[in-house]
Amino acid sequence: MIKLENILPADIERRSMEIIESEIGDMSAFSEHEGLIVKRCVHTTADFDYKKNLRFSENAAELGIDALKSGAVIVTDTQMAFSGISKPACKTLGCEVRCFMSDPDVAEKAKHLGVTRAAVSVDKAVQLFGDRRLIFAVGNAPTALIRLYEHITEHGFRPALIIGVPVGFVNVVEAKELIMSTDVPYIAAAGRKGGSNVAAAIVNAMLYTLYQR
Repeated sequence: MIKLENILPADIERRSMEIIESEIGDMSAFSEHEGLIVKRCVHTTADFDYKKNLRFSENAAELGIDALKSGAVIVTDTQMAFSGISKPACKTLGCEVRCFMSDPDVAEKAKHLGVTRAAVSVDKAVQLFGDRRLIFAVGNAPTALIRLYEHITEHGFRPALIIGVPVGFVNVVEAKELIMSTDVPYIAAAGRKGGSNVAAAIVNAMLYTLYQR
């Protein structure tokens, strides 16, 4: 006979986190903030592989949180990631979430140049905001990471943080490795796994350290 837990809707996340903490094992390799990000990714995906797949450059989680405290601009590569990031938390902290993928000028330029909209979206973000506490949350398009790498290595661009977790098979692993080869703070998912939901989860994990829901 199947036995279901009687959980109130408001308690589902708390109970989920209790289960994750009971099953995830030793987390001593992670800082406090890194551990919160790992658990949030597991909560979002029900995939404990993120414990071994997530890569953090030195103090990346802390630097991301500092950027959010200062009112960062978070740029996503999908509307799904844009929608998944907590708007109440961003509003409270004075942060802005932007996604340029559906902008007509981005589509037109991408078609003209024969490149992806994700690459042009990166160009647009760089032109609009420069180095102004930018956090890139990339969960779908490896071409966004490749274009970021070009801005970093060719033009000295330095965002506050790159979240590099695109999912897929073509140039995904390689694009992540490019970002991890730079000296820019990053949080990346090694291998093929990731997704827009994971990108949003990482941003939210940092936001929730600053914002009480």
